[in-house]
Amino acid sequence: MKNRWLLPEGISDLLPAEARDLEHLRRTLLDGYVRHGFELVLPPLVEYLDSLLTGQGGDLDLKTFKLVDQLSGQSLGVRADITPQVSRIDAHLLQHRSVNRLCYCASVLRTRPTGLEGSREPIQIGAEIYGHAGIEADIEIIDLLLQSLEQAGLGALRLDICHLGLASLLLAELPGIDEDSVLELLQARDLPALRELLAPWQVQPAAAALLALADCYGPASVALPRARASLQAWPAALALLDELDALLGAARLQQHAGRVSLAIDLADVRGFRYHTGLTFAVYVSGHARAVGRGGRYDGAGAAFGRARPATGFSLDLRELVDLRRGTQPVPAVITAPWSDDPALLALIARLRDDGQTVLQLLPGQDAAHLAGVHSDRTIRNIDGQWRLTGKDS
Repeated sequence: MKNRWLLPEGISDLLPAEARDLEHLRRTLLDGYVRHGFELVLPPLVEYLDSLLTGQGGDLDLKTFKLVDQLSGQSLGVRADITPQVSRIDAHLLQHRSVNRLCYCASVLRTRPTGLEGSREPIQIGAEIYGHAGIEADIEIIDLLLQSLEQAGLGALRLDICHLGLASLLLAELPGIDEDSVLELLQARDLPALRELLAPWQVQPAAAALLALADCYGPASVALPRARASLQAWPAALALLDELDALLGAARLQQHAGRVSLAIDLADVRGFRYHTGLTFAVYVSGHARAVGRGGRYDGAGAAFGRARPATGFSLDLRELVDLRRGTQPVPAVITAPWSDDPALLALIARLRDDGQTVLQLLPGQDAAHLAGVHSDRTIRNIDGQWRLTGKDS
């Protein structure tokens, strides 16, 4: 007989403890974004395929589940990333505004996971700023990302930043080169293979500079001088390095310095076909994959009629909950006996209105064997009066 309880690979249930933790974290983060002036949007799960894949390159195409709309006969896609949808909302539905601060939280579905143990159904949460090209928007977004991870209780964080304009500038001076292969080898820091690939262009200074990017990582005090020495022949590249230096020196980011290591990694060229400049990733100690990513994607709304400066980040709530597992306290509840006594029901209602969790035990149910919670107080009938007893009552 078929095991009907099995789920597809990379798809999983959230049981009460994880679901409770995820919902608490979702509310905490979204409430924080709203207090920073971001407005919540909720795009649909399914859209026309060409809208979902606009400007995203081949990676998102491979990750997107596709189907045919039985009403129109057109190709639809189940979203694998929410950012293209938010770009559409900014460009087409909120075009009367100058700057938009938008946030979101919803499930996405992917044909393949990110990494060996990643989920194919992440719950993506993020924030994005549209309409401001200055570094101030990037600083605000990175600050909010770091606050989010700190609120999630994650410690030993490392922020790596990069500017894809550097690789783009150098690749433009190597006509005919296989850009995708260069980027793949640079990302992997496979220097022998990269040297071999660049051999036909070895007389070009840009080839040596590309190789040098792989060594430009670590604290800004180390990586930036190394990068400037390798890129001194390109004034435009030096200007981009100055931008990175200014960003890392911003007071909003320096306030995290005691809890977050701020670093540079100029070989982190993920998203080269999508991002347009500054990119960043945050790592937590003991976890190989980045727990948060983001960057610039200026012009992403062009396909929807409005090219705009844009920057943002996204997180996977499932991943955050998994990293927090075992660190959250077991919730405490108030238990009460099963009774229809109006006085008891009135007391329970008052406690619930005050935000307390009150669990009325069913006949025969034992408060000592509650699943996922523990009872720290009890409502008892004492001398004909229902009273709350226990810890501080």
